[in-house]
Amino acid sequence: MKKYIPAYKTKYQKEVVPALMKEFGYTSIMQAPKIEKIVINQGVGRHSVADKKIIETSIAEISSIAGQKAVSTVSRKDISNFKLRKGVPVGVCVTLRSDRMYEFLERLISVSLPRIRDFKGISGKLDGRGNYSMGISEQIIFPEIDIDKITKMLGLEITFVTTAKTDEEGFALLREYGLPFKNVKKN
Repeated sequence: MKKYIPAYKTKYQKEVVPALMKEFGYTSIMQAPKIEKIVINQGVGRHSVADKKIIETSIAEISSIAGQKAVSTVSRKDISNFKLRKGVPVGVCVTLRSDRMYEFLERLISVSLPRIRDFKGISGKLDGRGNYSMGISEQIIFPEIDIDKITKMLGLEITFVTTAKTDEEGFALLREYGLPFKNVKKN
C-alpha cells in the first residue's frame, strides 16, 4: 500500500528546488530554502471581553480551516483602557507543520485566494529574514466555513516561516509554490 504524500510536498521536490537551485546557483539541494511552518492567527480582542462565546466559535472556525485543533491565546498584561485583564482570551492560534502544512498551502493557493472578490494579488513585502505574513479580512473565503453560522466577520493572519536567509530567497520560494503576488512575472 502506498503512503499518502501531499501534492505540494512533491511539487517542492520536483519543481521548486530545481528552480531555486538554478536561480540562486546552489550546489546542493540542502541549500534550497523550505517552508518550516505556517501559523494562522485570529485576534478577537475587544469582542471576546463582551462575548465569551466568540472565542469558542473562533477556535471551531480556525480548527476547521487548518484541519488541526486551534488554541486560544491570552493577554499577558492588564490594560485598563481596553477593559482587559491579564489571562483573558484575546485570540486563536494554530501552527501547521509537515503534511498538514502542505495541504493547507494547496487549499489556500488553489481554492481560497481565488474566492476573494476583486482579487489582484497579495503584497510582496517580507519581514527581512525570508518570512512572509499576509492578512485576510474575512474568514468566509475558506470553503470549510459555513456562511450561515457566522456571527462576526473576523479577519485572520497567515504567517509563512521559511528557512530562507534573505527576502529574495523567501520571495522566490513562495513565488515558485504559486502564491499570487502583485505585479510579479513567473520566470
